[in-house]
Amino acid sequence: MRGPGGVPSRLVASPSAGALREDRERGAYYARRVRALRVEVWSDIACPWCYVGKRRLEAAIARMPAPADVEVVWRAFELDPSAPRAQSPGTSYAERLARKYGTSVAEADAMIERMTAVGAADGLSFRFDSVKPGNTFDAHRVLHLALERGAQAAVKERLLRAYMSEGESIGDPEVLAGLAAEAGLDPDDVRRVLAGDAPAQDVRADEAAARRLGIQGVPFFLVGGVHGGSGAQPGEVLYQVLAKAWAEASPRAIPDGAVCGPDGCC
Repeated sequence: MRGPGGVPSRLVASPSAGALREDRERGAYYARRVRALRVEVWSDIACPWCYVGKRRLEAAIARMPAPADVEVVWRAFELDPSAPRAQSPGTSYAERLARKYGTSVAEADAMIERMTAVGAADGLSFRFDSVKPGNTFDAHRVLHLALERGAQAAVKERLLRAYMSEGESIGDPEVLAGLAAEAGLDPDDVRRVLAGDAPAQDVRADEAAARRLGIQGVPFFLVGGVHGGSGAQPGEVLYQVLAKAWAEASPRAIPDGAVCGPDGCC
């Protein structure tokens, strides 16, 4: 099923070895970190499937033996990099969707109804009638600032809810500063970042990594640096991938062998 943004659910082959090698070298790879398992998720704010995927990932992580040892990092992906900060008023979401997919407005309305039902099943309240589409680049910059401050999960959730359920214009820097403040960031810190270029390079690095990994739609999950999956997978599928990666990352017991100690070797 295709919704208004994002991609249909499907599993994809693991990324190529070369692409994974490059991305393991970019940043701290999960095996070198304190936490047992790292999950990187490429997604956009203007993406209902990404919000659904987030909820399903959270539910899967909650089933893990030690949920606190699963680290989630949100990577940037812009579904429409050319979008203006704010779309001109007067055009409904269904009309914009119909134009994007080459369908009738009635068909677009049906897509919206289906997507709304999917969201509701995962506890989300989508309000497509109040969505204000706009450019998400600055939102991704704020998310990278939040990653540095240890507040990325809270900021990601706040931005998604603001866009998908509350009709906030996330292309507006002042709106972003206010939302980020609600999630724990210093609003003046956010304003300083948005007034300059930082951390634009981090957003571009995420997008370059997405191209290397062959990511064409979001959400995209990279679990343990090895297992790649595209689309808002069912919670059970995500759990099975997490469990497999967890087992691969955990130390394995081996029989005792000969050792040397303070009293000699035996």
